[in-house]
Amino acid sequence: MTRVVVIDDEALVRIGVRTLLKAEPDTELIGEAADGGAGLAMIRDTVPDVVLMDIRMPGTSGLVTLRKITTDPALAAVGVVILTTFDLDEYIFEALRCGARGFVLKDAEPADMLRAIRAVADGQSLLSPSVTHRVIGRFRHAGQPATAHPDVARLTHREREVLCWAATGMSNHEIARQLVISNETIRTHISRAMVKLHARDRAQLVVYAIQSGLTLPA
Repeated sequence: MTRVVVIDDEALVRIGVRTLLKAEPDTELIGEAADGGAGLAMIRDTVPDVVLMDIRMPGTSGLVTLRKITTDPALAAVGVVILTTFDLDEYIFEALRCGARGFVLKDAEPADMLRAIRAVADGQSLLSPSVTHRVIGRFRHAGQPATAHPDVARLTHREREVLCWAATGMSNHEIARQLVISNETIRTHISRAMVKLHARDRAQLVVYAIQSGLTLPA
């Protein structure tokens, strides 16, 4: 059973999540909060598997709460999925840097939210292509120069190639189909890249790829 806490100041969002999870046999909503401060206290009391959290909220923001979750050793197993809308995309890159493992658009299909919850509960990250493209576009539009990760030179040619595809938001299965190799091989390349770049998860690996200016060949 995946135990979930939702933190959002919009009552309709909390009701929607509650209704969605109640209908699923493998998920349980164990708490709700309307701001980051109350949500953090609840998370520390219950230690859920997954937190669905808005970014902009009254009181303690989602970003501040996210940093407190990801820097607390007692909450290391808690995965955070950010609930966002495209007009908040200026915060997405920072949320990735702070340790968010996934993003769900507030107008997403219920199946997309459930997929994100289950992926993060399973220790994975979920970055949809639509959100990833916005992250890349925002980063480049801001004119920030690419700063290569100090260990990016340790990557093999194939690891760099797979990482470039991962940075587009593609899943392992989609990358495997694109490169005509097995899912297991893609998983191995991703795992080795994470070790070499000291990334805690796939989301942070994507951040490193974008910051390093890794792009697919024309």
